[in-house]
Amino acid sequence: MAQKRKNIIKRALMLLTLVFLFFLVFAGRVVYVQVTKEVNGQDLQAMAESRWTTTQTLHGERGSIYDREGQALAEEVQSYTAFAVLDKEYEGHVENPEETAEKLAPFIGLDAAELQEMFQTGLEEDKFQIELGSGSKYLSLSQKQEIEELGLKGIYFRTEPKRYYPNQKFASHVLGYTEKDMSEAKMGLELELNKELSPADGSLTYRRNRQGIPLWNVNEQIDEPKNGEDVYLTIDSNIQTALEQAMTEVEEQYNPNKMTAIVANAETGEILGMGNRPSFNPNEYESITNYTNYAVSDRFEPGSTMKMFTLAAALEEEVYNGSGEYESGTYDVGSRTIGDHNNSRGWGRITYDEGFIRSSNVAFAKVALEQLGPKRFFQYMKKFGFSEPTGIDLPNEADSILAEANELNTAITGFGQSSAVTPIQLIQAATAVANDGKMMKPYIVDKIYSGTEEQYSYEAVPESSGSPISEETAALTREKMEQVVTSEDGTGQPFQIEGIDVAGKTGTAQINDPNGPGYLSGEDQNIFSFIGMAPVEDPSIIVYVAVDRPELEETEAGSAPVSQIFNPVMKQSLSYLNLSPDDVAEEQVYEEEGMEAEDYRGKQVEEAVTKLEENGLKPIILGAGNTIEAQYPAAGEPLIIGEKVFLRTKGNIEMPDVTGWSLRDVKRLSTFTDLKLDHLGSGYVTKQSLEPGAAIHEEGYLTVELKRSEETGSANRENTGGEEGEQTQEHQQRE
Repeated sequence: MAQKRKNIIKRALMLLTLVFLFFLVFAGRVVYVQVTKEVNGQDLQAMAESRWTTTQTLHGERGSIYDREGQALAEEVQSYTAFAVLDKEYEGHVENPEETAEKLAPFIGLDAAELQEMFQTGLEEDKFQIELGSGSKYLSLSQKQEIEELGLKGIYFRTEPKRYYPNQKFASHVLGYTEKDMSEAKMGLELELNKELSPADGSLTYRRNRQGIPLWNVNEQIDEPKNGEDVYLTIDSNIQTALEQAMTEVEEQYNPNKMTAIVANAETGEILGMGNRPSFNPNEYESITNYTNYAVSDRFEPGSTMKMFTLAAALEEEVYNGSGEYESGTYDVGSRTIGDHNNSRGWGRITYDEGFIRSSNVAFAKVALEQLGPKRFFQYMKKFGFSEPTGIDLPNEADSILAEANELNTAITGFGQSSAVTPIQLIQAATAVANDGKMMKPYIVDKIYSGTEEQYSYEAVPESSGSPISEETAALTREKMEQVVTSEDGTGQPFQIEGIDVAGKTGTAQINDPNGPGYLSGEDQNIFSFIGMAPVEDPSIIVYVAVDRPELEETEAGSAPVSQIFNPVMKQSLSYLNLSPDDVAEEQVYEEEGMEAEDYRGKQVEEAVTKLEENGLKPIILGAGNTIEAQYPAAGEPLIIGEKVFLRTKGNIEMPDVTGWSLRDVKRLSTFTDLKLDHLGSGYVTKQSLEPGAAIHEEGYLTVELKRSEETGSANRENTGGEEGEQTQEHQQRE
């Protein structure tokens, strides 16, 4: 019995010892965890934070690209993606897959059978919801609304941002494009300025309760997103629209291999318009076949447009004698014979001035070689900027190729062959002629605005790239270029514009044969071009147009398609810059004269209206009173001819008829009347949500629909012998 008791006591002590040891280990572990706050190497505090804390990404918006007036050319917008819920336990699921597929398929680019099969596969795989293919992604608001109107159960939408180009093919090679989700920039300014345009996402970290409901303001941490910077271009949408319309018309009529055109401000170097064909819609980038911006990335022998610079160089060196005579037709340089463009027949013995008007190759081979000489001639080619890229703020600018400075190359380059340059180099060189000898560097980015810092991170300043000629030489060169357009014998006759004095030079460039030495042969296997400026006395606008291998009628010259672009674009460009034909004649440029808005507050409506109309302004009266209480623009603000001035009086404000107004004018109206504005499309107003005469209420809403005008102006299609076949005699014999 005693032994049994001893055993019991022994076991009890052992058990007590084990319990004590366990307690010590447990207590030690508790102390360890409390001190280190770790379990199996994991931080307990972090585990708790992760359970009760969540982080949400705050999306930063990609910067927009605007024209010079602030109209969006590329922007981030909300889009919609459709998806289908199939789970039958969910109240709003697809109840009738066959009927749903039949109705929905046409709206998302699928066949009904294909969509029904997607539903069936999803049901078999017991999926809660399914995606509906690429056609269901990035839908616009109107597309979403069309689908919603079908009343299909189980079809839902989620929002997601996408890159959108509201003007479709408008300046597409300049803008470039990104993937729709903006994950990658592909070309153009979107790629060149990707760093500036790209946003930085932020985050919101907050705590939530057991049910997942946010506990706001409890240790909430916000890392604000940073939107990308906004880019403002020098592009004028009115001018660009005229350019695009004219090029589209020529493309449809003449089916050229390619085209390029540039509109520039002669005084600053700003690019007001730039277009190419073939073109593309950056919203549909999957179908792009041409990525080349010919205006800056294509080089070719310019043809006779080069003669204006040969002439300017000879005038500057005082070696040019316009009244001096030479024998036209042919000119031997060593073993080579240069021929005039009329099959080397020439026009007999004529003056050099007549040679310029008729675009004689012989005349300018002789001017370059005999009057200037190789060394001096090529020095001027460099002074005019033909030896290096312009440095324009667009990607992939091509280098030029100047021929070696020997006698033959001097003669041939003098009339536009042998050396290859880019269209943007021709524009830069032409600014020297237009701008009294001062050559301006071309640029297309006007400013970049940082919304985060609320300031401009970049503002362009017009920059001179040299002064190759004097003011006197520039003026004399323009005079002789004007004769090319106005003279009965001039090759530039098709480029005459009623009421506008145009100076310019035509060009017909041969194209190197990609399959061998020499040039392409055959009818119209040329690049036809024209570079012109206006008004002659003090040019404001330079326009360059080149059309590559158009399909011409038998009676048509190469100048026909070129003039169909140049003429309406020059005319509308001058008009938009307040240099319409009547104004040009009187040399009235109100903006340059510094016209400012007067203070009309307190004045009678009739008095103010009379004064405004006398100054060429358009008063818009809002209200039914007789005395003006407020105005926009405010007194002292700069005004230009044709601008609308808004005047408010007492009484209810009625909605004006804004049909035909520009977006800029509608924005001014909305600002002045506190209307919240929404707009669709671009160009000029065709529809408005508030009918004319409807009452305008503060913080009301106005939606306008804009479309581009189809009027491009009349094109001069007068035929001329022109300069077709500018070539050496050797090339003629080869053809």
